Amino acid sequence: MTDPTQLHRRTQELLASHPPATTGRLDFLRARFDAGLAWVHYPEGLGGLGAPRSLQAVVDAELEAAGAPDNDPRRIGIGLGMAAPTLLGFGTDEQKRRFLRPLWTGEEVWCQLFSEPGAGSDLAALGTRAVRESGGSWVVNGQKVWTSSAHLARWAILIARTDPDVPKHQGITYFICDMTDPGVEVRPLRQITGEAEFNEVFLTDVRIPDARRLGEVGDGWRVAQTTLMNERVSIGGMRLPREGGMIGPVARTWRERPELRTHELHQRLLTLWVEAEVARLTGERLRQHLVVGQPGPEGSGMKLTFARLNQEISSLEVELLGEEGLSYDDWTMRRPELVDFTGRDAGYRYLRSKGNSIEGGTSEVLLNIVAERVLGLPAEPRTDKDVAWKDLAR
Repeated sequence: MTDPTQLHRRTQELLASHPPATTGRLDFLRARFDAGLAWVHYPEGLGGLGAPRSLQAVVDAELEAAGAPDNDPRRIGIGLGMAAPTLLGFGTDEQKRRFLRPLWTGEEVWCQLFSEPGAGSDLAALGTRAVRESGGSWVVNGQKVWTSSAHLARWAILIARTDPDVPKHQGITYFICDMTDPGVEVRPLRQITGEAEFNEVFLTDVRIPDARRLGEVGDGWRVAQTTLMNERVSIGGMRLPREGGMIGPVARTWRERPELRTHELHQRLLTLWVEAEVARLTGERLRQHLVVGQPGPEGSGMKLTFARLNQEISSLEVELLGEEGLSYDDWTMRRPELVDFTGRDAGYRYLRSKGNSIEGGTSEVLLNIVAERVLGLPAEPRTDKDVAWKDLAR
């Protein structure tokens, strides 16, 4: 379906058969998925219609105008932005049918079991092991860290080492892990903000059926690249209005509190405002590119910019507020469902933004990706590329 008129008619049919004012939220979301209006560029039967991605905006605008509920995308961002495109690209037909619908409606929250304390920013050096049993299932042991939403999640996308006798990128396999299974332990990681939105996850003799493997055995690194590229786009390329995101609060403070202004802060604010607007428009262009293809390394550049701007803008805001900027509203230990940068005070934004250059790929790793895959610069020497994982120094 490529005709906006047809899409409009289908949207109106959904609203007529399931009026938002009298239909339960979950019932409406399920009906929307079944009508192919969840993500219109997905195949029919999987929440889409095989339509151009650009037509999603047509559907979203009509449904919003009619007062229809959304699926709370910020709460289920890992499922929508990372798990779903990976399932679509590498999942079996059965896996797609089983997981995509409750993922999109938010009935099942997802998390990402990638990072490990012993691997740092070198994800391919991961040590979590998955050993195949005689019956075909896999037994997984290891530890993951910095896992957003693990305390809420039913499912996780997981990569584990299945062959230690080959180089590190070759011996990895990708799985879907049930977070309610025996042997999965989630512990909160309290951050500098006082909250624990992140977790560490311990996996002890966790059994995963082979039917929950994504892709071929040993091909997990290639599958994970789909996840990572989509992750960086979802973090750095989110749709914002002008003065959306971190630049909004500091711009409002500047307008409402003239007594705080100085010439030096004015120059810095102007520079950051322009950079934020350039980043916003670049994100729009990136989303237009996604209409005709899959995310590429450009998403790494957007995520780099997102982290740098957030840290510089939040630093400026604290300086602008002076002593007031040093206060902090609440150190209560919480395990929130999402990160709210604009709903808290300047102190929270300043502290929380420090993690932006680590989460979703460290800025150092992303700089390498941009240098090599976007600018075409020579790759850094890698002495461990052809060495079996078991022989690497650790």
